[in-house]
Amino acid sequence: MDVDVSELQKNKIEEQYSVLTSNVTSVVEKAELKRKIKDSVINNKPLNVKLGLDPSAPDIHLGHLVVLKKLKQFQQFGHKIHLVIGDFTGMIGDPTGKSESRVQLSKEEVEKNARTYVEQFGRILDMRNVEVHYNSSWLEKLNIKNLIDLLSTTTVARMLERNDFTKRFNNQTPIYLHEFLYPLFQGYDSVALHSDVELGGNDQQYNLLVGRRLQDHFDQSKQVVMTMPLLVGLDGKMKMSKSKHNYIGITEKPDIIFGKIMSIPDIQMLEYYKSISTFSDKEIDVIEKKMNSNLINPKDVKVMLAKDIIKQLYNQKSADSAEQEFNNVFIKGQVPNQIPNFAWNGDSEVSISTLFTTTSLLPSKGAAMRMLKNGGLRINSKKLKEGDSKVTVSDGMIIQVGKRKFLRIKY
Repeated sequence: MDVDVSELQKNKIEEQYSVLTSNVTSVVEKAELKRKIKDSVINNKPLNVKLGLDPSAPDIHLGHLVVLKKLKQFQQFGHKIHLVIGDFTGMIGDPTGKSESRVQLSKEEVEKNARTYVEQFGRILDMRNVEVHYNSSWLEKLNIKNLIDLLSTTTVARMLERNDFTKRFNNQTPIYLHEFLYPLFQGYDSVALHSDVELGGNDQQYNLLVGRRLQDHFDQSKQVVMTMPLLVGLDGKMKMSKSKHNYIGITEKPDIIFGKIMSIPDIQMLEYYKSISTFSDKEIDVIEKKMNSNLINPKDVKVMLAKDIIKQLYNQKSADSAEQEFNNVFIKGQVPNQIPNFAWNGDSEVSISTLFTTTSLLPSKGAAMRMLKNGGLRINSKKLKEGDSKVTVSDGMIIQVGKRKFLRIKY
């Protein structure tokens, strides 16, 4: 029998549903989410919202901020956030998007990578209302009978529905049996936590749906699966990834974050606003209309975005300082306040190409000569000319490539 819902409760339900379903790729199923929100509001009982993390790398980037922003919205409505560190599944390795079997991490490597997550996620979430779990605490307890029961819930054909497995099968690239266990174990995490909602990138939908199937198998209420868009990286083409070197790390210094955001293609700005900024949909609509009507400079739009993101990760003062530093370096041509040092152990007189490649500011002598020809190399703010060949290295000299790369030479 339906429970009477007050007007105030109706408004709360509609507000939550509207906010939580904004800027998501898919919701499976929307009706179930609304019912869960309704039950939560009526019974004053928070939903269990799960995010699984495979600690294959110790640092996170702005791509992760997409799902963190959504988790924060759930948290602001009073729901309970559960972060699952896949210390057990991480030793298998998520095969999603992989053309071959991933190298299995040792337990020590997984634990080392996992230790940084809480601090980094604490930049966005209120960790006082977050429960952190390691899935080894329940997966290591599974016996052979449990494992057989788990394997009996799916078929090889269903596993091969995954595009990555299908491609490898068709290409006769080996698929190892332990890889089939990954989505089952990740799905079992949802069973262990009785999760109501699970979030993930849209490339994780298969794994998340396994959790629904397993909860149904274990006679639990099925979790709602919400997938988030993947943030495109600085190259404007591929999803943000450390392996693709197109990322912005959330622990990078504010001035570095500011400079990187200012370099994103104009066409990607609105995606960043919608996915990781704190601007409302109405505010973003106004910005979009002004951009389309040429009533606002794209540079100013990026500045607002950069400051908003830095404020989320640090504070307003850091955002203002990063803007000032950017203006000094990129607009006024000044030297940054903070420049990394490079310990020079080479000869006191070297070729320009040797200087810039030895310090790793440029990858090759050919690249150094091209930058020299284009006027992109400086020493102590003085532009080098194409005819220059050798330079005397001195303690404290500042070498520069383009507008963003600086090093101070130290003997």
